[in-house]
Amino acid sequence: MSSEDDFLLDDAADDAKTIAFIRNYLPQELKERFSDDDLYYFLDLIIDYYATSGCLDAEPDEEGYINIDQDEIVQYLLSESAKEGMGGFTEEELLFVVQGEMEYGNTLTDEE
Repeated sequence: MSSEDDFLLDDAADDAKTIAFIRNYLPQELKERFSDDDLYYFLDLIIDYYATSGCLDAEPDEEGYINIDQDEIVQYLLSESAKEGMGGFTEEELLFVVQGEMEYGNTLTDEE
């Protein structure tokens, strides 16, 4: 197996862990609202937002954190999902997905 194959397997495993974390993070009434496919779709959009918005290029604050506007991410998710026919989710519902993804990221930095 090539190192690229290893990377793709690691990436897929991390995505699966992220989705499981987000699903557990969601309030009970939203757990059935989002399928795993929905969550993978929105995770891909969140990653796309990070890659294209320039937010990760910002200077960290004195504690080493970058301020990322969750509302901007939610608006991006709403806009992109509407274009692709994946609409039907509210800002409040998508905010939980964004917060869950960020909380998962925080657990990774806490482990370091």
